[in-house]
Amino acid sequence: MAIQLVTTAAQLRTESARLLTQKGGTSQGLVPTMGALHEGHAQLARTAVEQNDVVVASIFVNPLQFGQAVDLERYPRTLEADLAVLDAEGVDLVFAPGVDEVYPDGEPMVRITAGPMAGKWEGASRPGHFDGALTVVAKLLHYGMPGTAIGGATGAALPAYRAYFGQKDAQQLALVRRMVADLNFPVEIVPVPIVRSPDGLALSSRNRFLSAGEREAALVLSRALRLIEDRANAHEPLDLESAKALVESQPLVELDYFEVVDPRTLEPLAENCKDTPFRGEGLALIAAKVGPVRLIDNVPLDS
Repeated sequence: MAIQLVTTAAQLRTESARLLTQKGGTSQGLVPTMGALHEGHAQLARTAVEQNDVVVASIFVNPLQFGQAVDLERYPRTLEADLAVLDAEGVDLVFAPGVDEVYPDGEPMVRITAGPMAGKWEGASRPGHFDGALTVVAKLLHYGMPGTAIGGATGAALPAYRAYFGQKDAQQLALVRRMVADLNFPVEIVPVPIVRSPDGLALSSRNRFLSAGEREAALVLSRALRLIEDRANAHEPLDLESAKALVESQPLVELDYFEVVDPRTLEPLAENCKDTPFRGEGLALIAAKVGPVRLIDNVPLDS
């Protein structure tokens, strides 16, 4: 493999600086992941490689964003396979730290608080999840920051710095963007569209836990979203209730939420959802349990 693996923040900073100097690079990209990579993650890496001279991917299963120890233990660890995926996409450097490297004093006493945007949708089902997610993303954004100035001269400009997040985790993406804007992180957040299997199911590390029947049932999520998207594109009322009924007609699927929200604030749209023609922008969000597996999906709407 041409790809390089490091496990400490010091190694990451040294090696990324070396690679930037070696390549005469002017940009560095970061792809944060928790591993168990699939084609959606590969697309993140592919996009980052296309747009940057040096690309770092991180693989870290963050204990702060798991509500139950059993879920943390159950999360798949597939480092060798993940390295192969990232190497095939041309990623230069993988940062795969242990928990003691990221949290050397145990759970941090000071954390990022995700605020009111995190109290709904996924946050309602998983209290504290986004506080943990933003805390580790903040650390990873610092770790992945370019460590050398362009040309190496004193006072020279730092390389451009970008971080890549998938649009499937729409609420996390909105919160990361908000954190970066509110706290003035020197990084551009680049969203990457959802990758779907040919039958429409959004790719997810959780899909491996679905039985064949459950996977077939899960397709109702993307069908319902497409129904809303088609209505929005046709400037029709979205009639969200009929789309919900479609999902609820599938006996293996237990709907948690299905809503159309403002993509910036995640607040439900006050209109356009039932009786009036859709106009403007929106984001249709859906979450449901399919058998024992909780899945999320979304589609952006723009009339």
